[in-house]
Amino acid sequence: MEFLEILRYLGALLLVLALIGAAALGARKFGVPGVTRAFPDKRLHIVETLMVGPRQRLFIIRRDNVEHLVLSGPDGASVIEANIPAGLAPGDRIAAS
Repeated sequence: MEFLEILRYLGALLLVLALIGAAALGARKFGVPGVTRAFPDKRLHIVETLMVGPRQRLFIIRRDNVEHLVLSGPDGASVIEANIPAGLAPGDRIAAS
């Protein structure tokens, strides 16, 4: 291969990579699902899950420092217990003195 051909291939590769980067930035800016950044101050998250059957699952969901126990299955979801005061985060432990 000649030097000019190699330079042309590298230029085409850089152009394609630049187009992919521009598409990713555009997707993030316009809020395409699955591409947007996660916000650090989310109000809602799943604390823990437990499979209780082949298609049933228990969730502990925390919202604004209040937890809710939810049973989810193929027929839908049910709130088992609501307004549970939030416990300690998984990494927070009280030191025994």
